[in-house]
Amino acid sequence: MQLYFIRHAQSANNALWDRTGANQSRSHDPELTDMGYRQAHALAEFLRRSNSAVSIEGRDPQNVTGFGLTHLYCSLMVRAVATGSIVAEALNLPLAAWPDLHESGGIYLDDEVTGEPIGLPGNSRSYFETHYPGLVLPDSLDEQGWWNRPHEPPEERPIRAQRFWREVRDRHGGTDDRVAVFSHGGFYNHWLVALLNMPERQSLWFSMNNTAITRIDYGDQDTYIVYTNRADFLPANLVT
Repeated sequence: MQLYFIRHAQSANNALWDRTGANQSRSHDPELTDMGYRQAHALAEFLRRSNSAVSIEGRDPQNVTGFGLTHLYCSLMVRAVATGSIVAEALNLPLAAWPDLHESGGIYLDDEVTGEPIGLPGNSRSYFETHYPGLVLPDSLDEQGWWNRPHEPPEERPIRAQRFWREVRDRHGGTDDRVAVFSHGGFYNHWLVALLNMPERQSLWFSMNNTAITRIDYGDQDTYIVYTNRADFLPANLVT
């Protein structure tokens, strides 16, 4: 299995943080910005391109001949769904929702008085069927919203990352599948810690640009971290 972890394109919250360095007035489930849509289309074109005229022996560690993706998954947060949908259309592949890929904390806003994070429902089945009709939804999603629970506490996040890593290996390990997941920067950190079997540390952070790609080759005997935070396909004015 080749696993490609891809961060979503720039969201309104990302742009807010870049401008202000603060989360005040953040959205609980932000849309992509215009910049984000340009990033997502650049990503889709990069993943779509192939170069069969080039001969590469072995694993093609820089994807010189292309990506040949076979499976696409995304979180149910709008910024990841929007990014993944643009890629899915370009590649003519189905995009399936994987709820465990969501960002740390889940769907929430901070209480204006106490500052405490308050969990919110997230979008419903009918929302996704209307706005993203090609998205393959989990059977459990109904009209109550996909999250609809309290804010996810820090101690639950590494457990979720470990569960995802175990389940993606169960689904695709031992195959030649090339799997892309569209997820989030915070979850990326928890997943890498799980992959590397490292202790969780608040002072440790793995950088991940919008639409950047990390590639992991998972085999029967060895696991290769081929590259991380790859965004060389973006022009300089689209790097965020």
